[in-house]
Amino acid sequence: MMRFDLRAPGATPAERAAIHRAAIDMAAFADEAGGCAAIVISEHHASDDGYLPSPLAMAAAMAAVTKTTAISVAAAILPFYDPVRLAEDLITLDHISEGRVMAVLGLGYRPIEYELHGVDYATRGAVADQKLERLLDVLGDAGRATVQPRVTPAPYSNPMPLLAWGGRSKAAARRAGRNGISFFAQADGPGLQEAYETAARDHGHEPAMCMLPNADAPQIVFVDDDLDAGWDAVGPSMLTDATSYYEWNEAAGTVEGTASLSSATTVAGLREANGAHRVVTPAGAAEIVAEHGILHLHPLCGGLDPEVAWTYLRRAAAAAS
Repeated sequence: MMRFDLRAPGATPAERAAIHRAAIDMAAFADEAGGCAAIVISEHHASDDGYLPSPLAMAAAMAAVTKTTAISVAAAILPFYDPVRLAEDLITLDHISEGRVMAVLGLGYRPIEYELHGVDYATRGAVADQKLERLLDVLGDAGRATVQPRVTPAPYSNPMPLLAWGGRSKAAARRAGRNGISFFAQADGPGLQEAYETAARDHGHEPAMCMLPNADAPQIVFVDDDLDAGWDAVGPSMLTDATSYYEWNEAAGTVEGTASLSSATTVAGLREANGAHRVVTPAGAAEIVAEHGILHLHPLCGGLDPEVAWTYLRRAAAAAS
């Protein structure tokens, strides 16, 4: 699996354009090589490092250069979207990809993003509930009382593009369940699956997918025969990723219950932790695949130079094949 957020501190416009182009080319490479479980595209706003704010546009670009690989927008922060326009965009993506794009919707956790979009952070849950209901109504999924007029054209997927709700709490699990969509948790927290399945059945839905990530599985992996050289090459970029996410979640009080976070403040500390961020040998990559069934790649992590990233992506693809 490959993830892209295009975070690149200090990048010039030309460098940032090259990173965007590289992400699209890497999606095409992974699709042609085969074996990539999914391409995951993230969303954040008002970030000085240029974090990708428009994942639907990137998903469309990647869908256009791929044929078989699933693409997941994870997550689109629903309170920032007009639900009718979002439905139309998702249907367009559904046709471009022939049903390969899934949108994981969520609340987000950074007040500055809500300020940018003019949405009240304190009422974000209620806003999300209203917009999710409207989104599902205009998409007109089976078994739901639909509104008129509905968005057009009809989706490629029947009855609608694949949707999920993402989050770390039982409230998030229940929101997914009562709306009859899948649930993608940020960690395998106690009681999340039960809360999701109970809410789904209580509201007349059969539970769909419930993804609970293993907190022990490494989330960002680079492959190098020489571990010291590998950490020298990609360690600073992984540290940029780790410290930024940790600072955001610490400020929001969401460190507990979120997989993939690291409190390390140095490359040496990140390496010693041997947690979410790792450099491994090809044999080590094979061991991760054998244990967890998947190798999580983030080739442009932290603004890593695309030329360096390509070397590591090809090496990881060879190790995972």
